[in-house]
Amino acid sequence: MKPKIAAIIVLIFIFPSSLHAHGVRGKVGKGGIVIIAEYDTGEPMSYAKVEISAPNSKLPFQSGRTDRNGRFCFFPDTPGTWKVVVNDEIGHRLELEIPVNKAMEVREEALTQSSINNYLSRYTRAIMGICIIFGFFGCLLGWRGYKKVRKKNSRT
Repeated sequence: MKPKIAAIIVLIFIFPSSLHAHGVRGKVGKGGIVIIAEYDTGEPMSYAKVEISAPNSKLPFQSGRTDRNGRFCFFPDTPGTWKVVVNDEIGHRLELEIPVNKAMEVREEALTQSSINNYLSRYTRAIMGICIIFGFFGCLLGWRGYKKVRKKNSRT
């Protein structure tokens, strides 16, 4: 047997622990931010695509999918305003901005205001805007027609 191979075999038997791969360990942590995404009917946005962006970052911090109950959890590592986008890929999209302070805590009053602003989807707001415009011009044309009829009736 060649001396180099014999030396390698001896080293394998003398230091077997150094040749094994590293182990793994699990822990259950506290804290984090839980996003709960649901439709306006209360039904959860199950398995929707989630993308989280850190403050002042061009790359996504984390991405994944909600669970069957529409929940997604992440742990911010820097203070600032975090952006969360939940997209079910069939036309519904939820965007949240989450302010995180230096203690890595979320201000509750900012979350309630953010959820109020995101209650109506972009499409719903567009349809409402179109309806307001048509309603305004409908009232204007109705008033003009009323004035013509009234003028016509006063002549007779």
